[in-house]
Amino acid sequence: MAELVERMRHLQDELTTALEALDGGARFREDSWERPGGGGGCTRVLEGGALFERAGVNFSHVFGAVPEALAANLPGEGDRFSATGVSLVLHPASPMVPTVHANFRRLERGAASWIGGGADLTPYVLFEEDARHFHRTLKAACDRHDGGWYPRFKQECDRYFWLEHRGEARGVGGIFFDHLQGEAERLERFLVDLGSAFLPAYRPIVERRRGLCFGERERRFQMVRRGRYVEFNLLYDRGTAFGLSTSGRTESILMSLPPLVRWEYDFEPVEGSPEASLLAVLRRPRDWAEES
Repeated sequence: MAELVERMRHLQDELTTALEALDGGARFREDSWERPGGGGGCTRVLEGGALFERAGVNFSHVFGAVPEALAANLPGEGDRFSATGVSLVLHPASPMVPTVHANFRRLERGAASWIGGGADLTPYVLFEEDARHFHRTLKAACDRHDGGWYPRFKQECDRYFWLEHRGEARGVGGIFFDHLQGEAERLERFLVDLGSAFLPAYRPIVERRRGLCFGERERRFQMVRRGRYVEFNLLYDRGTAFGLSTSGRTESILMSLPPLVRWEYDFEPVEGSPEASLLAVLRRPRDWAEES
């Protein structure tokens, strides 16, 4: 675990340096924190940038007694746990640039250890080549370690990021896995490799879309879709529940929420509009990596 902890620290440094350069107008604020009971982390948040309305990149390494509320849901046995990882959420100001989320983590309880995480893309305007690029980059990272992982993790992502009460996905997906067990060194290599694949998956999309013009209609729809993002994070997200139930730092956990959202009663986009086209995809996920 000790070596992976340092690699996760380095990944946070690498990501925040690259994202500051990509934004070009603001710097990350850093807050180091300690967890009651053991461990802590470092939260970095950028707000009001030239590109990002809010961007957060968290590193944590927490350990200690297994919280009673989680004991039945964590693999392994024993009353001690340890967890380390990096999580990030990027909310661009422009609705032409998608929101993105990623998480790379390893946990231990007694003799059992496992990894979890993934990455998913949430566009507000559908550019199909962007969805294909994102999925294919993640597929390549998976294929370097196991050819069966991408289709499995892609399906898990589609299931996990599904808002059952809305009958739609949060975005166009990506990959998601949890409680993945096996040979520890192999899994750690995959986790590090996946973290390194994030920027190649997302940065080209930003560079293609950040200069596109948009108006009030696109911004309004972005706010409505951000409302769906909040609904998922507060109702379904396991990471949010895990952090809050293990006495994690509340500000660091909830930094994933967008700064501005809106809810409109019984919202439906105009038939034939770009917004309607996106919503049709969100209601029936596609196999982006396999499309030509």
